This record gives sequence, structure tokens and C-alpha cells, in this order.
Amino acid sequence: MLAATLTGSTFGQINVSAAEVKAGQFHEPAHDIPLADDADVIVCGAGPAGVTAAITAARAGAKVRLFEWRGCLGGIWTAGLLGYFLDFNKPGFAKELREKLDARDARAKSKSTSRFCYDPEALKLLLEELCVEAGVKFQFHTKVSAAFKEGNRLTTIVTESKSGRQAWRAPVFIDTTGDGDLGYQAGCAFEIGMAEDCPCQPMSLNALLVVKDVEALREFVRFGSAKEGENTDGEKKKRIKDVLVSTGHQPSYGGPTMWHVRDNLIFAMMNHEYGIKAWDAAEITAATVRARAEMNKMVANLRQLGGPWEGIQIVATAEQIGVRDGRRIKGRYTVLQDDLAKGARHDDAVTRVTFGIDVHALSADHNKKHAIMPKPIDMKPYDIPLRALIAKDVDGLMMAGRCISGDFIAHSSYRVTGNAVAMGEAAGVTAALAALSKRMPHEVTWTESEAKLKAMGQRV
Repeated sequence: MLAATLTGSTFGQINVSAAEVKAGQFHEPAHDIPLADDADVIVCGAGPAGVTAAITAARAGAKVRLFEWRGCLGGIWTAGLLGYFLDFNKPGFAKELREKLDARDARAKSKSTSRFCYDPEALKLLLEELCVEAGVKFQFHTKVSAAFKEGNRLTTIVTESKSGRQAWRAPVFIDTTGDGDLGYQAGCAFEIGMAEDCPCQPMSLNALLVVKDVEALREFVRFGSAKEGENTDGEKKKRIKDVLVSTGHQPSYGGPTMWHVRDNLIFAMMNHEYGIKAWDAAEITAATVRARAEMNKMVANLRQLGGPWEGIQIVATAEQIGVRDGRRIKGRYTVLQDDLAKGARHDDAVTRVTFGIDVHALSADHNKKHAIMPKPIDMKPYDIPLRALIAKDVDGLMMAGRCISGDFIAHSSYRVTGNAVAMGEAAGVTAALAALSKRMPHEVTWTESEAKLKAMGQRV
């Protein structure tokens, strides 16, 4: 009988019968890996929702571990160069971030507390300092790769990093991966895109640019505070598109946007990648390569125009392409389009969403007609209940951010980061209370969680 021999420092030599392995598959031998059991709450993903959840849980008295697969905290804010905070006029941790960014002169001058730009490098440093201060044990370059249950309760996750495979146990877990990776690995039901086979919202690779004189580009660049008689944001987008088209390039995003950060530094979002599934590594890789090439081409074309565009160049493209649409894990409540239409109210509301329905063109053909899809309903501000943040199929698991339980249209509204922060705050305090009192998250009432936040000096 034929056999394959594996050699490695971890496994030694292991014989695997070729007859036992199906064609096109490899049998991974079972082996023991290091296990840590020192946390009350484990948070997977350190984006806006995750870093907020971890800090809040730690402030509530829990021992917290936070895992992030990139090399910084902040996710789409920092590694993704999102550039713009939306629906951020909220109390609690959102207010704290605004005030701390202002104290560091790291928030773009703006009359609005709901929508504004920020310095991504300053935000990286601030989030690290806040996690250290709160006692969060965070680890970079570490990705959750498997989840294990005892009965219906999630008890253990496995991570992959330069340290190899490691196992971690905790009473409560929070999925803040954005794409619902942990919920999926734990066996939760989920929805994607508009239907089972998508279509999903497009991805965008943003960039940080430097220009010679940002005031010379005011008719194109969005500033926090407009001057009297200044053209509108919509007109600015159209003018950028018209200039790009004049260079011979039709931008993949029909509403290209530039925001002023500070001095002569600006953010740019000018591309779309259509039909990319957020969990397909090969597709995301190809989309990233295309998007980075297009961004460089557009900036080079603008620079060749001279005049106000003279000297424009890319400082950095995002480490990760921006994903709008991943898995939505089934929770104990699903936020629906109808909730937006009627302005739903809930006794366990963790935040009130005011950002509108925002579905970007779902295909290149759609983009030719409208960069943003027509809205199916008129939206009223609505509540997200705590139940939408608690997994329906697996005990001991919460979600925060864009992977919570909602339908396609509702998701297009609540997915912005002001709401992610509010959800992270709610998930963090609820997870801490559950773990410290040896209960499941669904056994903790929002009244308890809200009272704890108030006692901590934070309000949702």
C-alpha cells in the first residue's frame, strides 16, 4: 500500500495511507497545540467594533484578549484607510474618540461631529494606548482559523500566526471580523449579499495622497467646513469624474471622492471592484491588484494634467481592500428593511442609526447609470436591538459591526463605523457581565448592560 511521509519539527514523521485520502484533498493529521485559558472575553478582529468591544469589556472588569490579523488596531479606519467617520455623533466611546482625536489635533477641522476625516497614524497610536491602558492583551498578525463547541456552546478557538497554531478558551467570544469568520467557523447560519449567490456590494481600495496646494483643488476636494458659495459634495464628485474621463480613463466608481485630512494631505476613494466574495482569498487578491493599479493610473493621469494637479502623488494605498459586504450572522433578532421604513424602536436598543441606505452600484453596468443604487424605501432613524448582536445558533457568541444579524438593505445603512463603535460598546459590556457572572450573553438584560455603561461613565 502506498503511503505519504510528512516531516516537520512539529509533527515528526507521520504515515498517511494514500487510500484514505480523497483525490484533490490532503489529510491533516491531528496533533496537540498550546492552549491558553486566561481570558473572560475573547474578541476576534480589531476594527472599529472589535477594538471598542475589547476596551469596553476590559473597563467593565473582564480579562480580555483581542486578535487582529493585520499589524495595527483600527481595521478599516487604519489598515483600510477609510478616511471618513460616519454616523459618529453618538455618546460613549464615540464621543471619547472624538475628544481624544481633537486633543491631538488628529481630527480634520469640521463643524460636524457626525461626519469627519482623521489622521490614520494618530488613530493607530491612540487605539494602542487605550488598549494598553485598559489592560487588553492584543496580538497582531493572528487570524482565527477554527472554532470548537461543547454541545451548543462555543468554548475554544484556534488561531494561526508566526507562533504557529494556538488554542484559546473563554466563557464568551465576540465576532468583530467584519465578514463573520468566527460565526461561520462556529457553525452559525448566515446570509450574504442580496441573495444566496450575492450579488454583493463592491469593494474599494482607498489611498492617502499628498498635493501641492489643496486650496487650489477646493472645487474637487471635500472639506470639513465649506466656504460661502462653495460647490456641493455631489458637484465635487462629478468634477473629479469628469477630469478623470478627460484623461481617457472611465473610473470604476462613478462617484470618486477626495476628502481633506490636514495641510496638503487628502484621502481618495475612486474605485470599485464588483462581485467579489469577501471570503474568497484568490478573488480578493485579484481585486486588490486591479484596484491598486487603477488608483495609481488615475493619480498619474491627474498629475500629468499639471495646474492644480501638479505634484499629486500617492503616499500610501490601503493595506487591505475595503469590504462593504460579507457574511451576516443570524442573531436572535434580524434587522430588516421594514425596521428602517417604520423607524423601529426597541427596549434593548444599543444605538439609533441615522445614516441612510447606501448600496453602491452592484456591477459595472449599474455604475454607468448610478454610482449609488436607487433607494427602495424612505428610511427613518431606527434602533438596533441587543438581540441582533447575539448569535442564534451558538451560545456564548456575540457579534458587533457589519456582521450582525440584518438583511441586505438594513446592512447598507448600519454598516458605517459610528454604528460599529456603538455595537462594539454594547457587545463588550454585555460579554463582560455574562462572563463574570457565569451566564450566557442572552441571559444578560440590556438594562444591566446600560446601567454598567453609565456607572463606567459611558452611555450608549
